Amino acid sequence: MPNNAPHRSSLQTVQPQWIDHNGHLNMAYYNVLFDRGADELFAEFGFDPDYIARTGHSTFSAEFHVCYLRELHEGDQVYVTSQLLDFDEKRFHFFQELYHEDGWLSATGEGLGLHIDMSGPRVAPMSAETYATLKKLHAQHSKLPYPERAGRKIGITRK
Repeated sequence: MPNNAPHRSSLQTVQPQWIDHNGHLNMAYYNVLFDRGADELFAEFGFDPDYIARTGHSTFSAEFHVCYLRELHEGDQVYVTSQLLDFDEKRFHFFQELYHEDGWLSATGEGLGLHIDMSGPRVAPMSAETYATLKKLHAQHSKLPYPERAGRKIGITRK
């Protein structure tokens, strides 16, 4: 496994049909961009279509939080960085940042993924091989600074 900390996705383009009536990227499509970045990260530790076919296991999203920081527009080129923050035999916690190709941060996303036995479907332990791969990736990513926006809660602060 290459030292890829944090993981950086391929470049993606904001599509015209993703633009809302305010003239910027609709909130739903930030999730699409984050999901595509996650797919590339997950492939590094083996969670891809071949894994599903071979093992009968997959991943499901349990929770995902987005913070919108700066608007994106039609045609913008973006990429996603992903950092594995923690994991155990059934779950993985990751943090993502969505960047414009010019280097400015547009949004952050934080997720909790589950390892799933598709015969249930139900949450199930990863194989020893998959767990070892995540352990190597986590060792690389744990050397990175912990993201400032990770672990945020949503609510209205009262004075």
